[in-house]
Amino acid sequence: MADKKTDNNQYSAKDIQVLEGLDPVRKRPGMYIGSTGSIGLHHLLWEVFDNSIDEAMAGYANTIEIRLFSDGSASVKDNGRGIPVDMHAGTKKSALETVMTTLHAGGKFDSGAYKVSGGLHGVGVSVVNALSKTVKAEVFKDGDLYLQEYSSGVPKAKVKKIGKTKEPNGTKITFLPDDKIFSETEFNRKQILERFRQRAYLTKGIRIFFIDEREEKPFYYSFQFDGGLKSFVQYLNEGGPKPVHGTIFYVHKEQEEDGVDVEVALNYTDGIETTELSFANGINTIDGGMHLTGFRSALTKVVNDYAKTNNLLKKDQANFTGDDVREGLTSVISVKIKDPQFEGQTKGKLGNTEARTAVESIVGQALKDFLELNPNDGKSIIGKANLAARARLAAKAAKDTVLRKGILDGLTLPGKLADVLPSTKVEDAEIFLVEGDSAGGSAKSARDRRTQAILPLRGKILNAEKHRIDKILANKEMTSLVVAMGTAIAEEFDIEKLRYGKIIIMTDADVDGAHIRTLILTLFFRYFSKVIEEKHLYIAEPPLYKITKGRASEYAFTEDQKDKVIKGMKGAGNVSMQRYKGLGEMNPDQLWETTMDPEKRSLRLVTIDDAKEADRMFDILMGGEVGPRRHFIQVHADSVQNLDV
Repeated sequence: MADKKTDNNQYSAKDIQVLEGLDPVRKRPGMYIGSTGSIGLHHLLWEVFDNSIDEAMAGYANTIEIRLFSDGSASVKDNGRGIPVDMHAGTKKSALETVMTTLHAGGKFDSGAYKVSGGLHGVGVSVVNALSKTVKAEVFKDGDLYLQEYSSGVPKAKVKKIGKTKEPNGTKITFLPDDKIFSETEFNRKQILERFRQRAYLTKGIRIFFIDEREEKPFYYSFQFDGGLKSFVQYLNEGGPKPVHGTIFYVHKEQEEDGVDVEVALNYTDGIETTELSFANGINTIDGGMHLTGFRSALTKVVNDYAKTNNLLKKDQANFTGDDVREGLTSVISVKIKDPQFEGQTKGKLGNTEARTAVESIVGQALKDFLELNPNDGKSIIGKANLAARARLAAKAAKDTVLRKGILDGLTLPGKLADVLPSTKVEDAEIFLVEGDSAGGSAKSARDRRTQAILPLRGKILNAEKHRIDKILANKEMTSLVVAMGTAIAEEFDIEKLRYGKIIIMTDADVDGAHIRTLILTLFFRYFSKVIEEKHLYIAEPPLYKITKGRASEYAFTEDQKDKVIKGMKGAGNVSMQRYKGLGEMNPDQLWETTMDPEKRSLRLVTIDDAKEADRMFDILMGGEVGPRRHFIQVHADSVQNLDV
């Protein structure tokens, strides 16, 4: 017999909850800002800032000021038109209150108030209001100052004119993120500055002032780039490989038929990495879209046509591929469009077909003219593409030999690899990449054979920043690593075939060890980024000192920790100290206790929070230019003891 229904499993109209106003945002914040961690916190600032940028793109503002305060709040102020304060006919409330408290309310849904805008969905500032403890909106209009304050999205009072002001027209929004909603409430200065720098490049001539008042001595920074995207390309290439042509290609034009504004800058370097950044209405389209497709199509066609017309391709030579013409390229593509169609609230990909048509047409003609007017630059670009094509063919031959006839057909694991037991699960297995045979011997004696594999790497492995994949695969140490990991490399890379849940870089705690560690990180950054993204790569932290007094001993991993340990060992008796110059100097039991024992060791997960900024650091420290590297060392020599890249 079926159980009688209880009140708990009844389902009727009274169980349907209707969320009004901004309640949906507070109930499900992740739907609107992605997360309630650091990403979501900064998204609040981006939303307010983007409204000010929209005023600048519309031609009504040229200055934006951002402040961070010690109480955790932030303010964004612009000299635009100011949010309207008059009565809204539909809501019977002030337009300011309507914008601040109503989802999908704003001046960006038709072509009247804004020709183009990044804040398309109209949820920006109202979401900020909903997820903040307090918000203060100040509007400066025609010499008058208007104010409205809110608590958790609810107005404390109606909009009031509170007096006169000498401020120019504009808007200032001050908000305090709600610590009941956000697990992280501290703004990251570096992340903010990088975002604002990017927007300053994209909005030519805009002045952005940043003031951080969270410390005793306020931090000031400002941006203004009159060169626009040309300046952006120069910035992206700073400290990296050398440009192969002196003139940066630049075009800025609007296609009249669809009203798509196209701005593009590019420059080739003698490196092998491709940097392509694309934007739509100032929004970084990290997944590309139609504008990037149009750019790539135009670039490939024009470069091939120019090479053929000027007899820079051999008669029997095939056309350059898209990868050939983009190797070493640094480019920024920005479009402004009336009705952009983004994929989702995150706006990661642009879907407008008219954007592809406009970019392909404008860039195609402008690049053709550029190559004809700058023949020396044209020859340099074709020479770069030719080099990439030859390297591609050589790399293909190398991969076919090393990979298809090696790994994929059952090449045996390297003899110097001390592997885990065959029955060990992948998630339980870990491999230590160890510097040299001496340290490798200690590690092999110290390890837990069931779960820990050891792969000694002799000497300094190839710098992946400078060498293409054919050279990498010809290197014995590199192939040993690829075979041990099981993933293959390049097009054949398959993360599902990874043989170890953790890959641990374990090098000496000295300059040579740091160099080798950086070389290994460079390799993973360039060719195994998926391993980093899926949190499989770690750095072991061996101790620098063993400090002993009597029968008591402690390990110190930093200079500061050493001083504290010695200071703590007061009283009778002498204190002795052993400095470990290398892992090979440690007894196996010491190496196990300090660096390899899962219960006691310290591992640092390798992450890439900002891939482009990490890439710039790799270029500076590992690239071919000595000047930027020397400058970095001189600037940071006094303040940096242990540099982690």
